[in-house]
Amino acid sequence: MTADGDNGRVNDSSDRTVPIPSALNLRDLGGLPAETGQIRRGVVYRSAGLSSLSDADEPQFAALGIRTVYDLRTVEEAATAPDRLPGAVRRVELDVLADSPVSVAASLGELSANPQAFAASLAGGRAERLFEDTYRDLVRLPSALAGYRALYRGILDPAREGAALFHCTTGKDRTGWAASSLLTALGVDADDVYQDYLRTNTDLLPALEPVLLRAESLGVDREVLLPVLGVRDSYLQAAFAQMREQFGTIDGYLTDGLGLTAGDIDRLRHLFT
Repeated sequence: MTADGDNGRVNDSSDRTVPIPSALNLRDLGGLPAETGQIRRGVVYRSAGLSSLSDADEPQFAALGIRTVYDLRTVEEAATAPDRLPGAVRRVELDVLADSPVSVAASLGELSANPQAFAASLAGGRAERLFEDTYRDLVRLPSALAGYRALYRGILDPAREGAALFHCTTGKDRTGWAASSLLTALGVDADDVYQDYLRTNTDLLPALEPVLLRAESLGVDREVLLPVLGVRDSYLQAAFAQMREQFGTIDGYLTDGLGLTAGDIDRLRHLFT
């Protein structure tokens, strides 16, 4: 694998957000401190869906050196809003929620179609409970284990060139677990993992203000939608709780859940820190 780990930038966490207007919630996972140093810059990114990447923004995206995009969305989501990617970029489909008959994380398209009905179905704390259950699914579903196994094997593949990016629709739930598990595996402190996860509320929610305003114009309380469009500590806590119950530790999740070897884990830490 060839990728410029430093990309000519100083390794700190202050500028990890990549401000490309048509590529929402895009940031570099590099720059965070880890047990053995710092996460390398310019090797792995996370984002929301890339179906709206504009022609004007494509050169800036291409300059990141991303050559492989791992799409964690359902088949239906990907077909409805296909990624727009530079020609040199390879896209890999990884439907981590394929085994979930109904997942709130994969049903955000319903918000645009019928905001009132969507909000009514999630009122009274139901949104938080559904998301917490979805985050448990991200750890326990066979399709999730298969999808994240393929993601880890993909980023470890020595034949892969350039940087990697993974995303779902809003880049916060399926992507949030991918990023949080990877950062934890690389030895990033739990507080920094949660801060990176919660950064979505800063990076994504402002861009969704038109959605909130439209919902409010239809009589929907934005407070009902914020747990859906943003993230909460309790969501990620549910995923880590499921991981501990099922696999014990992050290394147990990687080996017993995803089928990585101890050598794979050592290589992962060597490549990305």
